[in-house]
Amino acid sequence: MARALINAQVLTPGGLERLTVRLDGDRIASVGPAAEAGDQRIDLGGLLLLPGFVDTQVNGGGGVLFNENPTVEGVEAIGAAHRRFGTTGFLPTLISDDLSTVAAAIAAVDEAIARGVPGVLGVHIEGPFLSPKRKGIHDDAKFRTLDEAAIALISSLKRGRTLVTLAPETTTPDMIRKLAGAGVIVAAGHTNADYATVRAALAAGVTGFTHLFNAMSPLTSRHPGAVGAALEDADSWCGVIVDGRHVHPATLRIAMAAKRRDRFMLVTDAMPSVGLAQKDFALQGRPIRVVDGACLDADGVLAGSDLDMAQALRNAMRLCELDLATASAMASGNPAAFLGLAGQLGVVAPGRRADLVVADDDLHVLQAWCGGEPDRPL
Repeated sequence: MARALINAQVLTPGGLERLTVRLDGDRIASVGPAAEAGDQRIDLGGLLLLPGFVDTQVNGGGGVLFNENPTVEGVEAIGAAHRRFGTTGFLPTLISDDLSTVAAAIAAVDEAIARGVPGVLGVHIEGPFLSPKRKGIHDDAKFRTLDEAAIALISSLKRGRTLVTLAPETTTPDMIRKLAGAGVIVAAGHTNADYATVRAALAAGVTGFTHLFNAMSPLTSRHPGAVGAALEDADSWCGVIVDGRHVHPATLRIAMAAKRRDRFMLVTDAMPSVGLAQKDFALQGRPIRVVDGACLDADGVLAGSDLDMAQALRNAMRLCELDLATASAMASGNPAAFLGLAGQLGVVAPGRRADLVVADDDLHVLQAWCGGEPDRPL
């Protein structure tokens, strides 16, 4: 029996429409004006129905840090914490660590996907091939050079997508080309590279930029840097942390005026504090405090965020002056396209996976459907 979500304000490519969304198993069967005879009807009472959020940078949540718990159970706990805020697809993200931990993280994600853990789309390996000059909160004692053995490890995931963040100046275009050729999605981040080096990396296979503006060479009058290369390039995707702390809202608005908006993605860069009342935590032995929503170490260095995707969506609309359709695309369709999953996720349309967010008019998440199953009753 198909289930029909009726009486919903559905966000479609054409905007909000009062429609019925019929589900057949884990897929959307149809989007239309009415249910069919025999459908199990679920009345949403005029609530918003949005595509499920896709977050490509999730370090932790629910008290779990992926670096400290690179296991199937860790992945599951992180996913459950973020699903309450509408994230139905995510990449557990490992910040710079030993290659043995990288191997454990890849194995955990592979097994999590095999077991059907909800929402897991792959893994994001953020480092350890980064620039000490733009290390941010990363431990530069873990940094190393990208070599053939590391490429073999990074490209070893059997199921799902692998995203790696690296600093282009620490490697060569040929090595980037090998990574991309092995099916790895390559993003530039934590980089002090000059404009020419980043342009060469883009030509070799870099397709994204990890948390644009943060931990990368800036755009200045005579040195465009990584930021300038990112904004000039028409086709690459840019992740942005819209929490009001990582990047000034005016800077984000300028960036979105300079580059196609369908190439921006909301990311949380979330830490274990998301979903918890007790916010403070430890990151690789360093105490981290959460102050006014910002995660800070003892020196005041930003250490990821306490952001969830629902708040990122609301922030994007308020701080970046975006309409719901544009902000929703940045939370769903754009990251799905970046991962090569545009035909499966990111829009409410027939044939797509039934990953959906039920929200009130203030965009607070009331229910998240992942693969046709809700996380809680309304």
